[in-house]
Amino acid sequence: MNPDLARLQPYPFQKLADLKAGCHPPPDIDPILLSIGEPKDPTPAFIAEEVITHLNKLAQYPVTRGDDTLRESISQWLIRRFQLPQNSLTPARHVLPVNGTREALFAFAQAVVDRTDPALVIMPNPFYQIYEGAAYLAGAEPHYLNCLEENGYLPDFDQVSPDTWDQCQLLYLCSPGNPTGAVIPGKQLQALIQLAQKHDFIIASDECYSEIYWDEDNPPPGLLQAAADLGLSDYRRCVVFHSLSKRSNAPGLRSGFVAGDAEIIQKFHTYRTYHGCAMSPPYQAASSKAWQDEAHVEKNREAYRQKFAAAIELLSPVLDVRLPDAGFYLWLKTPVNDVDFARALYDRYYITVLPGSFLSRDVEGINPGNNHVRLALVAPLDECIEGVKRIRNCVEHW
Repeated sequence: MNPDLARLQPYPFQKLADLKAGCHPPPDIDPILLSIGEPKDPTPAFIAEEVITHLNKLAQYPVTRGDDTLRESISQWLIRRFQLPQNSLTPARHVLPVNGTREALFAFAQAVVDRTDPALVIMPNPFYQIYEGAAYLAGAEPHYLNCLEENGYLPDFDQVSPDTWDQCQLLYLCSPGNPTGAVIPGKQLQALIQLAQKHDFIIASDECYSEIYWDEDNPPPGLLQAAADLGLSDYRRCVVFHSLSKRSNAPGLRSGFVAGDAEIIQKFHTYRTYHGCAMSPPYQAASSKAWQDEAHVEKNREAYRQKFAAAIELLSPVLDVRLPDAGFYLWLKTPVNDVDFARALYDRYYITVLPGSFLSRDVEGINPGNNHVRLALVAPLDECIEGVKRIRNCVEHW
């Protein structure tokens, strides 16, 4: 067996299951799940209809690169959304559909890390655990950057030494952040791009939450946008990951894409040809339609605005709570140890949240997830309100 498998930590939801063992929540109330980022609002009907319309294509093998229509839809969406120069992004060279960004974020490290040299993979802390597992199984070492309140819950990139940047082969970004909701400003992205050119590493920017934000005139910036604004028309060393799971309430579609540096995309395509993970043709057709439509995404954002407004109004009298920059998570500070708080919420109020310490690692004596829990406001509005009310009751009666 691959010896690096032994380095993988239990997934956060396994830790959560262990935490809930032995609890006896009240049987007279319904359970409320706010722990997992799985949208519960309906998937737009036209997406399912498009899948059904193209079921006849199940009789043919899909190509790894995806069909022309899908790649064109993705390219045009990127150009519109991030104001990219039309001639700087071509479907055939810069875009690769993937079966959800989870598998792509993991596979990317396997394709780009050079095992013949000592390698660091830098990532935020707390983080999406796929980054860490990808680093270990690619033969690299994770290097964690704490995301603390005093730094706006963003990694403090200024504290990274030149020697560390020299050893870095891959930098994972997550903006808007999971779980903090913090957005990396465009100027900071540009500074990181310049560091990538100087120290020869690749930036993998996980932008899966980029379409859930509050101000329609001020969407979160993206890595390709920052590169274009720098005049980096070839997007050198810059790769972004996007998904329909959050944007379109379609996690079961397992549809996303990778885009950016054409040379890297080509090599990643070669890897994926052997990996054998081409997207099903009916899902490609549905994905193409989803990337072309913005009306359902705007409706989705409005639903999240209502959920966050209600949650913050209810919680602010008893907890230090803030509206995140974007995304659908509340990174909530707890009055006591986050693990104890999460267990009490489940045992006494039948509500499941994720302890922040399950999403982070101890670095220099600090675990930035301590005394935080992650709330995913993905359930319908009335269920979110009921869940938040129970959390408030728990705090008031602690």
